[in-house]
Amino acid sequence: QVQLVESGGGLVQAGGSLRLSCAASGTIFSINAMGWYRQAPGKQRELVAHVSSGGGANYAETVKGRFTISRDNAKNTVYLQMNSLKPDDTAVYYCTALIVVGWNSGPRRDYWGQGTQVTVSS
Repeated sequence: QVQLVESGGGLVQAGGSLRLSCAASGTIFSINAMGWYRQAPGKQRELVAHVSSGGGANYAETVKGRFTISRDNAKNTVYLQMNSLKPDDTAVYYCTALIVVGWNSGPRRDYWGQGTQVTVSS
């Protein structure tokens, strides 16, 4: 069984910073893309940032220049460094990863973490 466990959320004032982490555990053959989504109350879940297995990153326009996604393949972990936070960044943040489970190459499947709350006060 594979699990994604997020950490690092919390309450911060506008202009502050937080760093989210998401570690994948279990019998993992390989991890392809990893990413972060967020969902604010009453809104749809939206992509925040995405990083490929080679390290190439893409960002939502609303976070470009403020957020940085990175990954440590040796630790099966993805990070989201969030700077210059705004009240509009308040949401539950979810990590996701495209994982091949087991001891051999095979089908990839999306896994999701349980979410971590980020609250930015004005």
